[in-house]
Amino acid sequence: MTAPVAAATTPAPASRNDSAASRGLTAGQAVVAGLRERGVDTVFGIPGVQTYELFDALRTTPGIEVIGTRHEQACAYMALGYAQSTGRPGVYSVVPGPGVLNAGAGMLTSLATSTPTVCLTSEIPTEFIGRGMGHLHEMPDQQATVSSFSKWATTVTDPAEVPAAMAEAFGQATGGRPGPAVVAVPWDVLTQKALMEPVAAPAAPAAGAEAEDVARAAEFLVSARNPMIMVGSGARHAGDGIRALAEKLQAPVVSLRGGRGIVSDEHPLGFTSAEGFERWADTDVLLGIGTRQELVWFRWPDAPEGLRTVNVDVDPAQQDRLVPDVALTGDARLVTAQLLEALHNVPARPSRTAELAAVKAATRAEVAELQPHSSYLDAIRETLPRDGYFVEEVSQIGFASIFALEIYEPRHFITSGYQGNLGYGFQTALGVQAAHRDSVVVSVTGDGGFMYGVQELATAVQYGLNVITVVFDNHAFGNVQADQVRIYGHGSATELANPDFVALAESFGALGLRATTPDELRAAMAEAVAARRPTVIEVPMPLSLEQSPWKFLMPASRAKAAQPERP
Repeated sequence: MTAPVAAATTPAPASRNDSAASRGLTAGQAVVAGLRERGVDTVFGIPGVQTYELFDALRTTPGIEVIGTRHEQACAYMALGYAQSTGRPGVYSVVPGPGVLNAGAGMLTSLATSTPTVCLTSEIPTEFIGRGMGHLHEMPDQQATVSSFSKWATTVTDPAEVPAAMAEAFGQATGGRPGPAVVAVPWDVLTQKALMEPVAAPAAPAAGAEAEDVARAAEFLVSARNPMIMVGSGARHAGDGIRALAEKLQAPVVSLRGGRGIVSDEHPLGFTSAEGFERWADTDVLLGIGTRQELVWFRWPDAPEGLRTVNVDVDPAQQDRLVPDVALTGDARLVTAQLLEALHNVPARPSRTAELAAVKAATRAEVAELQPHSSYLDAIRETLPRDGYFVEEVSQIGFASIFALEIYEPRHFITSGYQGNLGYGFQTALGVQAAHRDSVVVSVTGDGGFMYGVQELATAVQYGLNVITVVFDNHAFGNVQADQVRIYGHGSATELANPDFVALAESFGALGLRATTPDELRAAMAEAVAARRPTVIEVPMPLSLEQSPWKFLMPASRAKAAQPERP
């Protein structure tokens, strides 16, 4: 944090008649100018006294839509959905202190999913920073707090520093491993004027891996009998190269969450995590691209004997965590191209389509026995346009969607990644819809998670965010209750008294529907798609201890039946 400058206790707006200063911009105006320079078209936010100058500048700036939410957590979640579905930074603004903390779950999820977001906030007047006087919204050390769960954070105490701070924030959010950045401009500084010069973010061209490492990795892949490619969100922009590489090697491309759709599930080599597990025991070379490989070190049993690993990641720290046999540090698209070039003269392998199709078919037949989850997801898939967006949630149906719902394109399966934060889904889906006004966006959620952000139905109606939310209602925090019953024989603090979700939706001005079977859900979905209104579809779904998606998500538990099934 830079040294604070003197300020009044209650800052007043800067005079518009200052002789020298009138030729410049206020810090708030400079922040907005920085947004325009970077093509930002949407800001999610809730204004407060510390950010009045910023929101006034936003109000008078053409080309930027401000979407006001009903809770700060929705600001960050909507920015997350906007960014994850577009690849462009999602921008939001909240007040300091409690506002920042309310948005903290979304910021943390941005970090977990390597999603570029920029938080614009404020601080108490610079005169009081660090003094512990109890000023409005004071936090003992806000920057230290947000720095612990963001990629980069700064507090600007000189208005002239705003252009450089904005350039760095967007550079940090989008460069290398993407993530959340935070710019805080204190209450008094926001209204101060200075002469501003635009500052371009320092160019950081994407880089490939070292040639000798690529050559060694190519040797591994050429000699592999049963190679597997595993992809995550860091490979979303490298789909064409990954598909070509997979076809060259006749290797299944496996994804858990963030990598869904990089290779379409319709492609013979596009594998869900459940399908990929069936090939794991025979895998002798694993090529990871832009993934933390959670399947390998957490969800699947011990690695096959003699397994050799190659890992592609833009983040050098990830190589230290995974310790692959060959580390290829660089941009996923460039490194994939390097591997293809290294294999250019190697004959393509004979097609294994029939063999791998049989693996996929057998797994899908087993998944189809997970009822009613599988049939409900089939109903959604059949009515969701191919280019529609699907947002999962921490719920039984959300967990099942990870392996039971077909996805055809990257960035169309929106996830909270390893954070698994209950209640994020509906709010995040609103941000997806804000970015894709003409697309169909579906959020699936449990009754418990939906109530975390139910107030944002007002936001959906006000701004025409026509998300279709399917609420699977078991009157419980179902996954937790299932664990408790299995382990302890009873639940504890998990039973829920719920409203009539159809009537609740209608009270907000949304469309409310109810479906009690997969066929009824199929009809309700078709009605919702045609209506182009914010819609809530309630689906009663009693909790079953016998029908659990966890045997597909944690297949190691098949061999350890006595071990509690946990996410």
